[in-house]
Amino acid sequence: MGILEKISDIEKEIAKTQKNKATEYHLGLLKAKLAKYRSQLLEPSKKGEKGDGFDVLKSGDARIALIGFPSVGKSTLLSTLTKTESEAANYEFTTLTCIPGVIEYKGANIQLLDLPGIIEGAAQGKGRGRQVIAVARTADLVLMMLDATKPNVHRDLLEYELESVGLRLNKRKPNIYFKIKKGGGVSFNATCPLTRCNEKMVQTILHSFKIFNAEVLFREDCTEDEFIDVVTGNRIYLPCIYVYNKIDQISIEEVDRLARQPFSVVVSCNMHLNLDYLLEVLWEHLQLIRVYTKKPGAPPDFDDGLILRRGVTVEHVCHAIHRTLAAQFKYALVWGTSTKYSPQRVGISHVMCDEDVIQVVKK
Repeated sequence: MGILEKISDIEKEIAKTQKNKATEYHLGLLKAKLAKYRSQLLEPSKKGEKGDGFDVLKSGDARIALIGFPSVGKSTLLSTLTKTESEAANYEFTTLTCIPGVIEYKGANIQLLDLPGIIEGAAQGKGRGRQVIAVARTADLVLMMLDATKPNVHRDLLEYELESVGLRLNKRKPNIYFKIKKGGGVSFNATCPLTRCNEKMVQTILHSFKIFNAEVLFREDCTEDEFIDVVTGNRIYLPCIYVYNKIDQISIEEVDRLARQPFSVVVSCNMHLNLDYLLEVLWEHLQLIRVYTKKPGAPPDFDDGLILRRGVTVEHVCHAIHRTLAAQFKYALVWGTSTKYSPQRVGISHVMCDEDVIQVVKK
């Protein structure tokens, strides 16, 4: 019996099992087994030939994976936002490999990857699905392209396919401390009242992973699924934006309803509607900031800014300028919204904001 058959058997059993107090441990055990088999499916076999993935070199300041069903307008969006021409036609599977493009926005180069259309069962490897999802795991943000003329079935199917390979969209990492030990059994603690999981469930899940000595500390009320994610340890938490294309073919009320959903943007690639707002949302979700440098006695260099992530300190800025600069750092002068007055003399741990100007003084 292959892994795929085992996975489908467990999924059927979970679907037909009623969820109540008596069956919750049985369900927890099934979910743990399912997570184990799925992670085995993701790991390439030791013997077989090396698989042919889409090896695209990661370049630019951030990377966005464009995912969606065939013929929803992914290639048209790539051709519109970037200078790259991706073949677009009125039939499905026009794109058969990964086509990279670069969005130039606010001085940043953002790599956009046009991936082939995903079909149902992609997580099991149908229609090059596994390579598509493997590229999505390396991205900083997932841009899910959906057809506004079709119902939300597409969105649910895509979310299910991505969830089953360990991608968690628009979710935080569970605040659970987990460490495998040499001996001493399972020590379980919680800093808050648990309503969705308990010690017996945790031990059942750990035993199914053949873990008998571990330290577990729940810092928030998590479900058994989130605990399984922590034990597995190969989950990737990514922001995701749902882009509804072809809004020129539906009513204004439907456009209004779709636009008000969380993490959703409505666009029309053919008529170039709302694409500037889409770029703003991408910039916001990628959490990029611009920091400009200044030489003593000279005006700031606003043409060539440093593109960094939100929350960076002066130390990160020094490393971005030159790797030896942080060791010779004495102090820095900063102008901008991160300071109380301009210029302010700051240390190496000062947190920078968007469009700050910095002048570094060496020892």
